[in-house]
Amino acid sequence: MKKLDDGMAFILKYENIAWYNNGKVRILDRRIYPIEVKFVECSTYMEVAQAITDMVTQSWGPYFAAGMGMALAAYQAKNLNEVEFVKFMHKAGIALYTARPTTSAFMKEIVEKCETASINARLQGHSPINAAFNTTLEYYDEIYSSCQIMGKHLVDCFPQSGTVMTQCWAETVVGMMLKSIREQNKDIKFICPETRPYLQGGRLTASCIKDMGFDVTVITDNMPAYVLEKKKVDVFTSAADVICMDGHIVNKVGTFQIALACNYFDIPYYVTGKPNLSHSDKDSIVIEERDPELVLHALSQKFTYEGVKGYYPAFDITPPNLCKGVITDKGKFNPNELEKYYKVGK
Repeated sequence: MKKLDDGMAFILKYENIAWYNNGKVRILDRRIYPIEVKFVECSTYMEVAQAITDMVTQSWGPYFAAGMGMALAAYQAKNLNEVEFVKFMHKAGIALYTARPTTSAFMKEIVEKCETASINARLQGHSPINAAFNTTLEYYDEIYSSCQIMGKHLVDCFPQSGTVMTQCWAETVVGMMLKSIREQNKDIKFICPETRPYLQGGRLTASCIKDMGFDVTVITDNMPAYVLEKKKVDVFTSAADVICMDGHIVNKVGTFQIALACNYFDIPYYVTGKPNLSHSDKDSIVIEERDPELVLHALSQKFTYEGVKGYYPAFDITPPNLCKGVITDKGKFNPNELEKYYKVGK
């Protein structure tokens, strides 16, 4: 089988994101990559759910991990009768798609596909494990194919030669964007804010960009406004954990402030992703607040005086007027007209 990860960076190879094999799910630990290349091995679907909660993997990674977790759940339930098997798979699905609350609506899609496939396979006398695994592989291909189109549409918005600032870790869109830059023969340099406290921008995005042969510079999270002007940034881009139907963009905390600075300097901000029908507006969003202790540490080293408090909202919400366009697998859309996305064909 030809996979759509050909030519992609190490971190974007299917097997290096999340992979089920022989009663285990192996997930690349993105909390420490590329300082160390280690995998977290899960023996139960609850361990997969916990790995998702603990940020072992981020961006699209949790979706793939959840699908592979359903294959693992089917393995765990292989000796149950049909009634108990159905109950077990449903319970596993809920645990997996609710592991990160802000993205649970999207996570539910892949989990329910795997649940349905595995149950149908069991009822028809086929392997429910293979059914969930193959459904997840199809989901990988679907996402990679979609991101390939997004990557092209995004690069169409770049100048022939220039500088692009990113935010956090846009997963497959980053790799497909870079491939499209090569295909369009454009000369693009990148600037990545570090994205504290997990440093996804510095560790993941910058590593991926460098791995695929592009010029990349990491800056700290308090530098974007100055750097936008100083380095003459042409475009700011990010993915999104949720794009509400009213155009509000939920992404890694820090996106809003960069978008504000871009608006001041008249630099276009393009977000990649699919508008989510489950979220009509920003009031439907639950912003995940993570362990405040993480803010008081850098690479496991605490740097504050005992008793100092931390605060860690994982996401912020950027209003539609600060976004130049929503880049999707169907082209570019005005953030205030996202209903059109569901009215046009691919």
